[in-house]
Amino acid sequence: MSFAGPVFWILVVLATVAVVTYVGRVIELRRAQIDWQDFLKGVCNVLESGGEDEALAICEDTLAPVAQVVATAVRHRNGTERILREAVDSKGRAEIGRLDRRLATLAIVAQIAPGVGLLGTVIGFIKTVLAANAQALVTRADLLNGTMEALVSAAFGLAVAIPATVMYGSLRVRLDRTVVELEAAASQIVGFLLSLREKESAR
Repeated sequence: MSFAGPVFWILVVLATVAVVTYVGRVIELRRAQIDWQDFLKGVCNVLESGGEDEALAICEDTLAPVAQVVATAVRHRNGTERILREAVDSKGRAEIGRLDRRLATLAIVAQIAPGVGLLGTVIGFIKTVLAANAQALVTRADLLNGTMEALVSAAFGLAVAIPATVMYGSLRVRLDRTVVELEAAASQIVGFLLSLREKESAR
């Protein structure tokens, strides 16, 4: 007697997608998190010494969104303030979009898993009713099979949806923290480059 109907296997696929997505996003967000203040301080010290190429090399060797935004600012340091800010903002949005990629998958799984489980519940009860109507003498096994399929589908739907919701929430918190750090770093590097340019022109 098997209680795993077709809806059960759909939920298994959804659970697998959620876990794979979560692990991949955790790894990506961990790589994105660095001590951006120390990193920015080091880059600014190099820039004050006139080492633009060295500053770019430091950024290229650091696999973090902050480093990519800072590198963009350094490359556009000789442009107007508007060009500099637009370049940094554009790069920041691109990095945030890259980190946010596939995060919506978890939200979708969390939203549809209970519905899929409910579908399995309805199908299971339909099987139970059909089994009861198909023959005059209905055994306990005939009723139990459809009923258990319905209950298992409902329970597994919730078992997939609840962890997926938690995983999405935890990743969203991490991403929001990274976005705040990225915006702070972008603001500081732009302000530093503008002040450095003013100092150089005043000499």
